[in-house]
Amino acid sequence: MDIVGFIGVYDKIDLMLNVSKILTFLDKKVLIIDATINQKAKYIVPYISPTAKYITTFEDIDVAIGFENIQEIKEYIGENDKLPYDIVLIDIDTSKALEKFEIKKAKKNFFVTAFDTYSIKKGIQIFSEIEEPIELTKILFSKDMLKEDDDYLNFTSLGYKIIWSEYRIYFPLENGDLSVIMENQRLAKIKFKRLSAQYKEGMIQISQEIEKGYKEGTIRKTIKTIEKGV
Repeated sequence: MDIVGFIGVYDKIDLMLNVSKILTFLDKKVLIIDATINQKAKYIVPYISPTAKYITTFEDIDVAIGFENIQEIKEYIGENDKLPYDIVLIDIDTSKALEKFEIKKAKKNFFVTAFDTYSIKKGIQIFSEIEEPIELTKILFSKDMLKEDDDYLNFTSLGYKIIWSEYRIYFPLENGDLSVIMENQRLAKIKFKRLSAQYKEGMIQISQEIEKGYKEGTIRKTIKTIEKGV
């Protein structure tokens, strides 16, 4: 079981669902854990009878909401050993969740942000209490993708125990992409067809970072299959 952290205060759950959709088409059993304060997944992922803690299935993706650590999820599903998933993606926006889910032990950790001051400063504060350095790969949502923006993020993170990967993944802030995401939420579906080419490129890069055993061409074909609704 591989654990992957998606860390930051920027909204990440739709991106995580989209990436998970690709991974399930690659025959991976995926669990998303929403460990954020607002638990947005509760409002956009369909459910039947919600309780304080529950796991629901959405388009072959399991989504866990209301749990404070991995052990609680094991107890909920009656597992004593490891969770029965190939990949677990955890949405984190607090230092408390960072600690409780032991995210420093994850296979991969992404830091997701736009370049507004709140997203950057509040996102970086999540790492204020860690005692050992953590390596992070940047997922950056930006309209113009300027070097100055990345420099500002690097400057803001000075003094924190963060090791930035040289590899970055960029997503455009496209109104068209936002429209597709909102429509998917209303329809309770995961569709890729009208997403921008740049957004799809970002999903390909994240999928490859999580599952390095798959070639880029394989992931591209998977996205085309999803677009066709097969």
